[in-house]
Amino acid sequence: MSAEPVAVTPGTSEHEPEESYSGPAIVVHEGGEVAVRVVLRGLFQPLDGRFHWYGRVDDAGALTGAGIRSGAEVVLRTPHGEAPARLNDPDPWGRLRVGALGAPPF
Repeated sequence: MSAEPVAVTPGTSEHEPEESYSGPAIVVHEGGEVAVRVVLRGLFQPLDGRFHWYGRVDDAGALTGAGIRSGAEVVLRTPHGEAPARLNDPDPWGRLRVGALGAPPF
């Protein structure tokens, strides 16, 4: 299932900081962009003092079709912002995991 193209412009949405996001996103990699749907979550870890965010990219087929594989360093853009991230191994349902430390894109 491929996501419909969406206009995702970071910083255009006014909202309170959230601990999760589910919706359209853009994965930017080596100058190319791929529209996807994501489910993201995050939490502040008091032990290391950083915000950890992570989630799943539902449209892994669109990413692999564009040559973006597990282990790739990407920028994930949502209507609320953008952040550098790393794609990780697929889960049993074929969705790529994504995550990073620091300010999330939601």
